[in-house]
Amino acid sequence: MTRSNVIRRALWRGLRNRCPHCGKGKLFAGWKDLERCSVCGLVFSRNPGDTWAFTIVGDRLPIGAIIIAIYFGVVRTYPVLGMTIMVGAVAWLIWTAPNRWGVGIALHYLSRVFWPDPADPIPPPDAG
Repeated sequence: MTRSNVIRRALWRGLRNRCPHCGKGKLFAGWKDLERCSVCGLVFSRNPGDTWAFTIVGDRLPIGAIIIAIYFGVVRTYPVLGMTIMVGAVAWLIWTAPNRWGVGIALHYLSRVFWPDPADPIPPPDAG
């Protein structure tokens, strides 16, 4: 399988809240993230805080930029419209949070696949 197919498949699985390795196990139980895949056994975050860089760059910074753009752009000129857009954006951000976090977990998984650590417990490809 080509590198781009591996990347595309893992990101798609993460976006759907599935294990980036096998695509079958869930990443979350409600709003709580799981420690490992129930199907293939992949440990999602080997060390506590492993996914923070991916979460901050892929989730927190864009959220901040959206809120700042709305607040300083629309809210100051059209307060009612701006607050309506702000409430809608916050609702959308909450609604899509697990999907964005899943992509962060998938990005972390890809970093482990492409820059492997011999001590990292990634299951073999045929395990999923």
